[in-house]
Order: sequence, then C-alpha cells, then structure tokens
Amino acid sequence: MSEENITRIHLENKEIILVGTAHVSKRSAEQVKEVIEQERPDSVCIELDEQRYKSIQDGSKWKETDIFKIIKEKKAPLLLMNLAISSFQNRLAKQFDTKPGQEMIQGIESAKEIGAELVLADRNIQTTFSRIWSNIGIWGKGQLLTAIFYSIFNKESISEEELEKMKTQDTLNAALAEISEAFPKLKIPLIDERDQYLAQKIKEAPGEKIVAVLGAAHVPGITKEIHKEHDLRELTKIKPKSRMPKILGWAIPAVIVALIAITFFLNPSTGMDQAISWILWTGVLSAIGAMLAFGHPLTVLSAFLAAPITTLHPLLAAGFIAGIVQGYFQRPNVGDFQMLSEDVFTIKGFWRNKVTRVLLVIVLANLGASLGTFIGGADVIRMFFNNF
Repeated sequence: MSEENITRIHLENKEIILVGTAHVSKRSAEQVKEVIEQERPDSVCIELDEQRYKSIQDGSKWKETDIFKIIKEKKAPLLLMNLAISSFQNRLAKQFDTKPGQEMIQGIESAKEIGAELVLADRNIQTTFSRIWSNIGIWGKGQLLTAIFYSIFNKESISEEELEKMKTQDTLNAALAEISEAFPKLKIPLIDERDQYLAQKIKEAPGEKIVAVLGAAHVPGITKEIHKEHDLRELTKIKPKSRMPKILGWAIPAVIVALIAITFFLNPSTGMDQAISWILWTGVLSAIGAMLAFGHPLTVLSAFLAAPITTLHPLLAAGFIAGIVQGYFQRPNVGDFQMLSEDVFTIKGFWRNKVTRVLLVIVLANLGASLGTFIGGADVIRMFFNNF
C-alpha cells in the first residue's frame, strides 16, 4: 500500500491514520478503500457533519424538501450558499468524470463492511457559515454573495494546474478561495476552527486504531492541533448579534411612524402625502424586485401590499411573504429539485427553476423594500421639515 497522502500519528495508546483526499480525484476513493481494508481500524472518521451525511444516506429524499419550511425558518440564504458549493462541486465532478464526495461515500461503505464505528467528525456546515457571516463586515458580506453568484454562473473549465492546487483544498475552501484571499479573517472559521474541531473529534473516536478521511487541506492543521485540547462547545457557539442593528431596526420605523402621525395631527393633507409616498416607494420597489424574479402576478401584488407594513416591523420581511405566495402558486416539485444541479449552471435555468425562483423572489423583493425604505423615509422626513 502506497503511503502517499497518508499521515500516521501516535497519540498515547492510539494510532491515528489521516488519509488526505482530493474531492475530485478517483484515486482518492480507491486509496480510502485500500487503507480501511488493510488497517481494519476500530473507528473511521469522515469529514462530514450530520446534515451532509443524511443528504448522502437519504439519496433522493432531499428532493422532497419543503420550500415553505425553508422560507419560514429564514434559511433561504443558507440554501443559496449550499447550492453554490454543490454547483461548484458538481461542475468539477462533471469535468473530471467523478462522483462528488466519492471518497466520503467510500469511507462510509468501507467502515460498514469491516464493522468499524463511523464518526461524523466535521462541524455543522450551518455553524461554519454563521461564524463566517459574523466574521466579515457589510462590505465583506456583499463580496461574499457576489463570489457565490459568480461561482454558480462561472462556466470556465478548471485547468490541470488549478486542479492540482485544489487537491490541497476541500470543497468549501475551494469555493470560497477568492473571498478568503480578500478577507484573511475568513480563514479562522473556514479552516483553522474546523482543523481544531476535526482534531478533537478524531482523537475522541473510540478504539485504539482510527482512520480519518479528510480533505488534504486539513491534514497539516490537524497534525498540529491533535496534540492540544479543544472545547467543542466553544467552537460551535454562534457569536451574539450586536444590539445596534436591532435597536435601529425598531427606532427607524418608530421615527417614520411618529413623523407621519405628528404631521397628520398638524396638517392632515401633508400627512396623507407622507403616507402615500411611503406606501408607493416601499411597495412599488418591492413589487419591481418580485417582477425581476419573474414572480407570479399575485406574488408581485403581495410584495406591493406587504412592503409598506413589513418595512415598519423588524421581524417581518416583504420578501419572505412574497416567497410564501410564490411557493404556493408555483410550488417546486420533485422535478425542479432533480433539475436543480443542472439549472444553476445558466442564468436562464436559475430563473426558470421554481426552487431558485422562490429564492430570487425573496432576495429581490427584500432588496426592493429596503431601497424603498431609504427613499421613502427620506421623503417623509423632507415633507415634515418643509411643512414645519
């Protein structure tokens, strides 16, 4: 058996064998099978969390995803990020004629074959995204979303040189490589913290011999971190949100309502003009956002009606209401989920697929309502001071 891409660590009474894999390499899956069959470990650790493991085990069950549940739980941005990374991985797999995540699937199958304990060693992907999101500012969030959309629509083939470079990265790292270079702080939640989490889970795995199947990017970090103790609870904590956005979220609508109420009391005509301006700016721009997403006519209407109210309540959003209406009248079916991995390769497909269209309705209607809040609020303030 070739020792290439294999790192052996002796820790107290345990032998830990790290298999560094390339997520787009057929040879990696073959090597995983060879190592597990020859070493016959007590435990096999794989670089998956519960969510990604279930998606592999359930096969096509993900196609039964409840779009309404995603909207209500406000997980549309997470789904969009997962979609981008899945699209990126599938594009590579298609180019190099491999199956996405084959080495992890092989790890699961080989562990079952020899009766080894299977350990899901990676941190929950939603936790990683949340810690990434809280680690960059507003400008960084904008760049991150831009990078995500670029990775979805980018049709360029990967060169052999780039492939060799990517063999030292995992899919998540590779998909966000550009934004990681622009924001060095991103490396902490994306790589460093996951190295620590993986190292702790691997050394806590039961038995005296452990095989860990990992993206090659994590091997150097785990080799160093495995000799230290790491608090898994600390590594899975979500940073508390700042109170300032929440305060502003309530304060700005309160000021708008107060200005309109005072103006109504002193000059009903101007107060009515303020109310109409607010309704038109927020409602029309939110409706335009829904239209740009090719939303159903009743979706566009719901965005128009909801925006003037939801923009005055921080816990509500015009986009989510419009998304629910869109999902009701043009509900994604199994076929839409089946076509998702293909449709996201083109702009036309992204707008055509009912799943991604719901996401676009949510995002664009919310953007329109936010723009309307800024312009409409400024107009309300202008009329207030002009009148008094």
